[in-house]
Parts: sequence; C-alpha cells; structure tokens
Amino acid sequence: MAENSKLRVRTAVLSLILLCSTFSNLNLVPVAEALWLSIPSSGTKCVSEEIQNNVVVLADYYVINEDRPEHTPNVSARVTSPYGNNLHHNENVTHGQFAFTTSEAGNYMACFWLDSHQQQAGTTTLSLDWRIGIAAKDWESVARKEKIEGVELDLRRLEGTVQSIHNNLIYLRERDEGSQ
Repeated sequence: MAENSKLRVRTAVLSLILLCSTFSNLNLVPVAEALWLSIPSSGTKCVSEEIQNNVVVLADYYVINEDRPEHTPNVSARVTSPYGNNLHHNENVTHGQFAFTTSEAGNYMACFWLDSHQQQAGTTTLSLDWRIGIAAKDWESVARKEKIEGVELDLRRLEGTVQSIHNNLIYLRERDEGSQ
C-alpha cells in the first residue's frame, strides 16, 4: 500500500512539473533569470538561500551604473556558509563568479558593497544570476555527451527536477522532525 501511494505522489509531482513547464513556455508561470540588487552608497546588500548539503551552486554577478554607464563602480563580494566559512571573496571588481558544492545544510549568504573610496551618487545596480542544484547543471554538455536532443533532453531535465524536488522534500521532512 505504501508503494502505491509513493507512485501516486511521484505521478502527481511529475504532472505538476509538466504542467508548469508547459505554462512557463506561455509565460503564465514566471521564470526568474537573475536578481537585480540596488547597492547603497554606504552599507551592504545581502541575499541568502537555504540550501541542503551536497548541492552545486553557481553564480555570476556584474555591476551596472544606471545614471552613468560609462563609469561602472567597483564592488566587493563575500559568500559565506551557514557556519560563517568564506566560500568566495572578491574586492574591487565590476563582475565576478563563484561556484561551490555545499558541505553543510542551512542559509548561504552572498553580500555585496561598494568600495569605500568610491562614493557613488545615483543608483548602482548589481545583477546576480544564482543557480543551485538542477538549475546549475550544464544541459548543453549533457546533450552533446549523450547525443540527445528535443523531447528526450526535456524529459531528462524534468527527471532531474523531480529528483531534486524529492530530495528537497526529504530534507525538509528530516529538518522538521529534528526540530520537534
């Protein structure tokens, strides 16, 4: 009986994913491409995401000065793990990237700030493309390596998404059981 209910749950999740992916092609379900952060002239802007253990994280970031595009200010960036370990640190840059595989579950934080010697008037914007898990996978490489395309590649992506959702549900359940 338990195996039958597992099959129903998997079928429901796969159906939901197929439905969402169909609607996302019609722009009925919004798909985030990147975060846009307004960096204050003094202070720090941070984003965080709760991520489970053993997950790949990839990110690219770059700075835009909307008021004076010819003068792009430099920023500094720091990415830390839930226990405060530095995973990425970069200073005086207009763009950068980081990649890591999580070694602990919890909130991973990326903080950005303008370098202190650059007092900026106006808005400084930072674009952050933060991808985790299945979204970070290089599907073009998979397609070339395994010589697949079209529907087969889409099904492979969906299978990866279903597995990612399943793993995340297990993680959330274990976390909830641990907090009780």
